[in-house]
Amino acid sequence: MVSPIPGTDIDAGWRLTHLGRLLGHAMRRFDERVLSLMANNIEVPLALSNLAARSQVSAAHIHITRHLALEGSRLTELAQQAGMSKQAMGDLVDQCEAWGLVARAPDEQDGRARRIRFTPSGLAWLQAFREAVAQTEAEFRAEVGPEVATVVMIGLEAYAGSGA
Repeated sequence: MVSPIPGTDIDAGWRLTHLGRLLGHAMRRFDERVLSLMANNIEVPLALSNLAARSQVSAAHIHITRHLALEGSRLTELAQQAGMSKQAMGDLVDQCEAWGLVARAPDEQDGRARRIRFTPSGLAWLQAFREAVAQTEAEFRAEVGPEVATVVMIGLEAYAGSGA
């Protein structure tokens, strides 16, 4: 590629094809497909399905779905698991609470603290998320082939676990 800056040999093409950019695009595509499937899942409460269908639920909201412990989590734990600030996670929890996905309850171990827990609607949402993830993974395997999908999964698990 010819450099757009006269007198330099800077190749700008790498910005479009580096691993981080490809991973970002793949994650966005994956999350969009999961949300699309959830929007069309008849087991998801209608209000939540409508929110997903109108793109009101974003990948950020999925952080709660991915990281909230089944027995509940404190806000600080949830934020840490999702790699978000406590304030940003608090805003997401407020929104999810208004939608009926989660509820705050007293923490049995610390009377001053609150635990965030899935509501019955939130558990239906979680099950729909599980099914959508499974279907999206199956679609990925069908598109790239089972061998490539396995290599990608092993590689990403190694990379994510290495702390690099």
